[in-house]
Amino acid sequence: MTLFNGIYPFYPQERKPFVFDVSLIIIIVVFLVFAVSFLLILPGIRGRARLYWLFRVIISLFIGGVIVAVNFTSDWERGQVRANTTYKSFSSALVHVDVGLKVGLSGVNITLLGNPVEQLNETINYNEYFPWLFGNDYNLQYDKGLRQGLPHPILYVAEKFSTYNPCDLNSFYRIAGHYASATLWVAFCAWLVSNMLFSMPVPVYGGYMMLITGAFLIFALLSFSTVRSAPTCVIQFGDASLRPVYGASFWLTLVAGLLCFLIGGMVITLHYARPSLLNAFFDLCEDEDEDEDKVLSEIYVNPRFPPEHDVASQPNLRLSVKS
Repeated sequence: MTLFNGIYPFYPQERKPFVFDVSLIIIIVVFLVFAVSFLLILPGIRGRARLYWLFRVIISLFIGGVIVAVNFTSDWERGQVRANTTYKSFSSALVHVDVGLKVGLSGVNITLLGNPVEQLNETINYNEYFPWLFGNDYNLQYDKGLRQGLPHPILYVAEKFSTYNPCDLNSFYRIAGHYASATLWVAFCAWLVSNMLFSMPVPVYGGYMMLITGAFLIFALLSFSTVRSAPTCVIQFGDASLRPVYGASFWLTLVAGLLCFLIGGMVITLHYARPSLLNAFFDLCEDEDEDEDKVLSEIYVNPRFPPEHDVASQPNLRLSVKS
């Protein structure tokens, strides 16, 4: 901390990590534990079914992990710009910085990194998070940043998403994030049901539910895409402008949705075209009960003792009793 106009700036809140937060790390660890646990019991599965189980479980955990994780990521949209701008309000001193913006379903991350980091006898490396989900008042967080004396570029970008700004980006992104998050949780429930149906004797119903999972993932993307209908609000830094584009979470959700459609379509197609191949993939045997009946109906005769019909077929056989 350096002295600025006789006042030491104070930042009491915790910095939110730029890429990962605690919730996201917990989700990743939980799904990794499930994956490792399955890999430990995988050697106990015999034959070709081992590869089928490995493929099914890994793909299913990937889809489920993506559905849960993207709810907590902050890179549905992202943008970055390099500019010369003022560092403090009411100051004409310019700094050369990289301003970054990441928009999630529950808030925005704004970063400020000096180039170089040490300028004006200060270390310019900030990462601020402004939430708007689950009862968090964005304006309250923005006012708190004003009182704390955050750098001017961060406040300038954050102000674009406040309700004070005529662009009204806050309402567009907040409502779109609410609907996208709710739709993703419905997709997660559908994913759970599909996994239970895949373990049933008729896996085609799991294929139908997997199509529903993919449909809700696409609905979540469409819900978030409605922010593109917001009025054009340019975040300008001199000659450079900060224009966000779709980030990794958006494209990862799209991949998971298309993968759900692919899996559901293949299961339904195989159910009508090659049911035996589908049953083999899901380790199901239609003739299992028939085989058990055959085993129970078979009679095994000890070769040392001839059958009754063989004895009856020998007319010259006589029984004699010695006195």
